[in-house]
Amino acid sequence: MGIGKRIPVGVKQALPALLPLTGNRLVDSAVLSNLGRVPSAPYFDGSGPTSVYFSPPAALPIGVSVGAVTVAGSIHLSLRYLLEQFDAEAAEAFTDLLLEQLGVTAAVSHQVSSSQSRPELTSSAPVHAEHRVAVVGAGFAGLCAAIKLKEAGINKFVLFEKADDIGGTWRDNIYPGCACDVPSHLYSFSFEPNPHWSRMFAPQAEIWAYQRHCVEKYELTPHLRLGSEVVRLEWDDDRRYWRITTRDGQVTTAKVVISAVGALSIPAYPRLNGIEKFEGTAFHSARWDHDFDFGGKTVAVVGTGASAIQFVPKIAPLVEKLTLFQRTPPWVMSKPDREMTDIEQKILANIPLAQRVARSGIYVWMESRVLGLAVDPRAMKVAEIYARRHIDNSIDDPELRAKVTPDYTLGCKRILMSDEYYPALNRDNVEVVTESIAEIGPHGITTDDRVERQVDAIVYGTGFHVSDPIGPMQVVGKGGVEIRDSWKEGSGMEAYLGVSVAGFPNFFMLLGPNTGLGHTSIIFMIESQVNYALQAVQMLGDDGLDSLDVKAEVQREFNDGLQQKLDGAVWSAGGCESWYLDEFGKNRTLWPSFTFEYWYRTRNFEPELYT
Repeated sequence: MGIGKRIPVGVKQALPALLPLTGNRLVDSAVLSNLGRVPSAPYFDGSGPTSVYFSPPAALPIGVSVGAVTVAGSIHLSLRYLLEQFDAEAAEAFTDLLLEQLGVTAAVSHQVSSSQSRPELTSSAPVHAEHRVAVVGAGFAGLCAAIKLKEAGINKFVLFEKADDIGGTWRDNIYPGCACDVPSHLYSFSFEPNPHWSRMFAPQAEIWAYQRHCVEKYELTPHLRLGSEVVRLEWDDDRRYWRITTRDGQVTTAKVVISAVGALSIPAYPRLNGIEKFEGTAFHSARWDHDFDFGGKTVAVVGTGASAIQFVPKIAPLVEKLTLFQRTPPWVMSKPDREMTDIEQKILANIPLAQRVARSGIYVWMESRVLGLAVDPRAMKVAEIYARRHIDNSIDDPELRAKVTPDYTLGCKRILMSDEYYPALNRDNVEVVTESIAEIGPHGITTDDRVERQVDAIVYGTGFHVSDPIGPMQVVGKGGVEIRDSWKEGSGMEAYLGVSVAGFPNFFMLLGPNTGLGHTSIIFMIESQVNYALQAVQMLGDDGLDSLDVKAEVQREFNDGLQQKLDGAVWSAGGCESWYLDEFGKNRTLWPSFTFEYWYRTRNFEPELYT
């Protein structure tokens, strides 16, 4: 059944009017019409058609905005991709996804049917744990899991959080200028839209307030254990539950563990000679020192990642001198940010469908980026034209312009967005240093050319340890095997759908291996994973199955196909070194396709793939 027959006329009429809220500035229709025929990414099983066609819709009404052209073209291409990669059922499922996001139809509860093949029940008598579910981490992922557990009528759960408050990334990163780089109306739960975002890209304080609102609205406080860091999970194979040990030595048990620790929780410091010798003030952007007075100081910033491009423009006007040490320049696109007007907020608050149409438009627009990131890196050359123009329009000095212009394909590293970063580098009191750092001394930083720059403070904008989706927590599964050891003995860090790991029953990861994103909102992935894990939890009721452990061959086949697909993506073929890749050059971080494909794969739990 086609999209035109499924979406009410009123929705189709509202879409073009609301799509300017996406803030899209690129005439993507011209890009799509010129790409021609491009080889598609390979199937996970290596079979099927070998090409996908990049062509815009045959007819569009005159006067439709550029944003509408982009969205319509993206839907068209997305459906073609689904039809080639899967079948007509998948394309219809994509229609269902858009309708759910629009709020036209109620979200379908995709629970496991009794007719589906189930693993055989174990013969041992069940031993009940203290909790049916333990969720570790109270950032966006953990909060989503807790909310959906409650909505499913599962109230026997506990939510562990190592800090004294909820929020994860948005609690810890409170540096000046901290904001989201995904449009606010998409970087929020689909079931809890917020019509009152003050900007297209919300600042940190608003996002944290939104998280706290969710805790209050969904009454999660009774389930929270703040200040309780889980340091060890150990599977009891006899009793078929997990023993959970917190840093204070307390032990509890749960039949199911959902790990939601997140990837942006442990700051990464550079490995520099003498880093411990510096006698001035030094801190990481994720541990911002608000007591430090930047006024009149000489400050070094090490790193040019997503955090640095936000805080550098804020501190540059305050300091006497700012020296920015850059190893590799990032691609920085113009950021289509602006205030949301009172009228827009009132419309979104009083017409719920308007909010959902705006969200869906943003989703499909951002999803179109996958065409260049994962389908064919050559498509990113078009976006590079706009990125280079952004540099040329922002920086006058040819020498500085050369320093900040990357020599790798856009998308190989994380694409950043800012209209303030390049102008900040133009300031007379800002110096960009591209020489490698040789060492750090008591009073400054010396580069390989033996030039020492004395500074009062060093701010590290060097990101996070993202190579481990469970952080420092020990996870011990069947036979006493620690999860990292199982990855070392196998083919590296991997999981089935990024959620389940063979040998670790009743353990489900949110934002696990290869479920990160480089193009859109991670909240979408979180909701898909929670839906999948929730179905497993429902099977593992007090009187149901004792355990669910994904089959090793299922995990192996899935990840072989996934890595094959990643080989042709821009992250692997773009000519750069990035934190997306592990020490063996394998991408264990990103999902190599459209998010709606992941949604489709996690839509229904398949118990026959588990033992």
